[in-house]
Amino acid sequence: IMVMWFGFDWQSKAAVVIIMTFFPMLVNTVAGLAASGHMERDLMRTYASSYWQTLFKLRLPAAAPFIFNALKINSTLALIGAIVAEFFGTPVVGMGFRISTEVGRMNIDMVWAEIAVAALAGSVFYGVVALFERAVTFWHPSVRGG
Repeated sequence: IMVMWFGFDWQSKAAVVIIMTFFPMLVNTVAGLAASGHMERDLMRTYASSYWQTLFKLRLPAAAPFIFNALKINSTLALIGAIVAEFFGTPVVGMGFRISTEVGRMNIDMVWAEIAVAALAGSVFYGVVALFERAVTFWHPSVRGG
């Protein structure tokens, strides 16, 4: 429906992707910002830390694993959203259009090839974010295996 409302250009597909990925990112970020313990926040207040110092030195590092989980979810969700948006509303190009066209032609081999390419791309996107997470949050017990 959004593709039809906003037109068939790339902006409508970007709007679909943004709306699909906004809420998982929001929920995980809010949960991550609340993950810092009460004692740690009290310690920062005891040291007379400003709001920004508390944010950058305590709350954002505590939220980093949650934010990276949201990024891993959204890396594949954005791909799915883009393909589905193209499936319903692209007159010429894109994986979704190709899948739709090839289903109409009963060319199932090409449909499965497109699905395999999409699955491979989603796995690569997820893997890149996971590697970046390991590099950035090396100190967190979930990354260390503890």
